[in-house]
Amino acid sequence: MTREVGIVGVGHTRFGKWNGSFTDMCCRAAVEALEDARIRRGSGQVDQLLLSTMGAQTLNHQSGVASALVDTLNLRPAMAETVENGPASGASAVKFAYTAIASGLCDVVLVIGAEMMRSVDSRRCTDLVATLLHPKVEYPYGLTLPAMAGLFTRLCTDRYGVTEKDLALVAIKNHHHAMYNPLAQFHAELTDEKLFGEGARNPYVAEPLRLYDVCPVSDGAVALVLCAMDAADRFSRKPVQIRGIGQATDTHVVAEREVPTDLLAVRLASQRAYAMSGLTPQDIDVAELHDAFVILEIVESEEAGFFPRGQGHLAIRRGETMIGGRIPINTSGGLKAKGHPLGATGVSQIHELVVQLRGEAGERQVKGAKAGLAVNFGGFGNNVVATVLTRGESI
Repeated sequence: MTREVGIVGVGHTRFGKWNGSFTDMCCRAAVEALEDARIRRGSGQVDQLLLSTMGAQTLNHQSGVASALVDTLNLRPAMAETVENGPASGASAVKFAYTAIASGLCDVVLVIGAEMMRSVDSRRCTDLVATLLHPKVEYPYGLTLPAMAGLFTRLCTDRYGVTEKDLALVAIKNHHHAMYNPLAQFHAELTDEKLFGEGARNPYVAEPLRLYDVCPVSDGAVALVLCAMDAADRFSRKPVQIRGIGQATDTHVVAEREVPTDLLAVRLASQRAYAMSGLTPQDIDVAELHDAFVILEIVESEEAGFFPRGQGHLAIRRGETMIGGRIPINTSGGLKAKGHPLGATGVSQIHELVVQLRGEAGERQVKGAKAGLAVNFGGFGNNVVATVLTRGESI
């Protein structure tokens, strides 16, 4: 029989620039999560540590970090592995932690998601992310993720009528949400004047995407403590339950997809997570969607079932995705304003849902939130993981 799994501890560094080592950054988040779960290091309670990172070896010249963290955190003899699935590494690590507990292999797993990207120049980071593209058809010709997103956005503007002002509304909303998140990289409101007014510093990055339509380069680490629900009485925290996980892949070369404006892997991953949880999109109270480029929030909100295809931008205009709206999206500030350390992002999305479902989100709290959805997006929709969480009681 499959065991139910919950989250009893969370930890999160502020995203932006980290001035210490990669290992120290991971430890900061991990210690906070262990303390939140009331786990004493050296007690032998943690059965496994999973580290999600995409670029530690390339950007920080570190490998084998998972085992080093077990030793540094005094969690020996816990099992240790690193999980890499591009920008979806974080949610993949949570998925593997879930399966380890659900299968009975472990009772308690510590997941750490981390990336330290600001230690190198932006060109090197752009190139690292570009290696996600097809190694024969896309990457050799100089295509980057911003360029791909620009092409995708142009298709959406032509097909569905998404405008540059619609894109700006997503950025304005997420920067506003981030104002209430002390862990976010940016704490600055955006306005139409700042984005489009005379003297605005908002140039095109990959037309029609402008600078403020794109997520920043970030450092940061996030940690979660997962446990079996039948072992939850060991902890003082009431667990937030992982009710559903779905994952799917799509055709690697975007130009070869049947409908290039569709994000099929998002749709399938979300449907599988809903089916596993027994919930529907109408049951979701808050969502964290992967807005590395603001167009992705719009399209993912449709593929996840919140709005009909081609109408997500209309919902943005109506304010339905603001805190207080019908379905608040990216209450954390999203990747756009909270930041996007690649391997940490999927874990951070789930961290925000846990905080919301605990009722601990302060001024950004979604009232009465009982269920949340996170969508962690790898490549350009090549590999997507969706996760449904609920408060401890059933809904």
